Amino acid sequence: MSTVVKHIRAARKAHLAQFSELLSIPSVSTDSRHAKDVRRAGDWVRRKLKQAGCTRVELHDTPRHPIVYGEWLGASGAPTILVYGHYDVQPVDPLELWDHAPFDPLVKNGRIYARGASDNKGQFLAHVNAFESHMRDNGSCPVNIKFLIEGEEEIGSPNLDSFIAENRKRLACDAVVVSDTAMFGAGIPSICYGLRGLAYLEIHVRGTDRDLHSGTFGGSVINPANALVEMLAALKNNRGRVSVPGFYDKVRRLRPAERRAFAALPHSDRRWKREVGAPQLYGEAGYSTLERIWARPTLDVNGIWGGFTGEGAKTVIPAEASAKISMRLVPDQRPKEIARKVTAHLKRIAPLSVKVTVRELHGGDAWITPTDHPAMQAAARALRRAFGRKAVMVREGGSIPIVAEFERRLKVPTVLMGLGLNDDNLHAPNEKMELNNFYRGIEASAFLMEELGNAGGDGRGSRATERR
Repeated sequence: MSTVVKHIRAARKAHLAQFSELLSIPSVSTDSRHAKDVRRAGDWVRRKLKQAGCTRVELHDTPRHPIVYGEWLGASGAPTILVYGHYDVQPVDPLELWDHAPFDPLVKNGRIYARGASDNKGQFLAHVNAFESHMRDNGSCPVNIKFLIEGEEEIGSPNLDSFIAENRKRLACDAVVVSDTAMFGAGIPSICYGLRGLAYLEIHVRGTDRDLHSGTFGGSVINPANALVEMLAALKNNRGRVSVPGFYDKVRRLRPAERRAFAALPHSDRRWKREVGAPQLYGEAGYSTLERIWARPTLDVNGIWGGFTGEGAKTVIPAEASAKISMRLVPDQRPKEIARKVTAHLKRIAPLSVKVTVRELHGGDAWITPTDHPAMQAAARALRRAFGRKAVMVREGGSIPIVAEFERRLKVPTVLMGLGLNDDNLHAPNEKMELNNFYRGIEASAFLMEELGNAGGDGRGSRATERR
């Protein structure tokens, strides 16, 4: 491994140049105007996998954006890992809040700034570079490896589930490796063992058949915007708990040992408050900040609109008002069940003078896996070797719906070794990635391949990739 690490460190300039090249492609999957750019990014990934040493690389078309698959299966008798990532990115709005052009990568103070830097181009590219370094140094890799890099993660992966179902044999592996989460803090390598799920709804409240003059008609008809905000306010009480009947019925309680483990992590509410720029923190009563964001469900308004929002004044009663809301879910809650309960509650509390339409946009299951699984322990050793510090086991408040799907379909553990940071501005202006995390992430991935390869090859540690 010493020569592999030397190769990785000697190639930093080349790795950064390739990273910047990929970041310059505006692969915004939700915007049809960027459809050609998304495909161009997929083709870039295809070429990179081929260059890295994959002997089979394919670009699979879907009704929207391509899925890239690559494999190298030359390690006879060794375990097989499947590396998942995504090359699509979020929109850049609001553009005026960026300090530079979002698709013109800027390297500054040890960081690279661009849309997609941390989510997820830099993180998945680290694994590709690690594989390439093994291949260039040894002509082989300690493990068999498969790559599954999609272009639709930011729009809910609408075509990935069917691809996995149709290609279970092709994707068969001993463990899935994903880097799409955050380290607990700067310099603290982390392995995520739990993700929250998601249910996302769009609500439309209609009152009249057209906008009305608020002087002529005000007081005689309901204002849908007023009705909507009252309905949204009624979804939670003043202690931060969701008021929807049955919302908490299947919430898995935190074990005392897990609460103690959370409390032992180097978290500071004061620092958290400063980082997010809030006058005070807020959340469900009776739980710590980490417990709230990792292991408790939420309900949040993500957007609200209706009526006149332009410059100046316009006295109007809007005919319709709308909102988008999301529920982050925890293990045992099911997205469709929660969506049905919230929809029923909204219609139940709505005034009779409005018509309410609720549309389910997308969702995904929560996920949790044992921290003592040998594949997780192999990742912990790899991270310690790369970062020089013991890795911590954490949960994540965000959602990666495909992780639960991997477990259902492939029946293997998923190792989430995040290389980003919570302050990387994911989905926000000035997204960035720490270059130290990118470079050390490449080394950590290379060490992981060695750890798993050694464990699977000497007969004593074959449990590292056993099927659960």
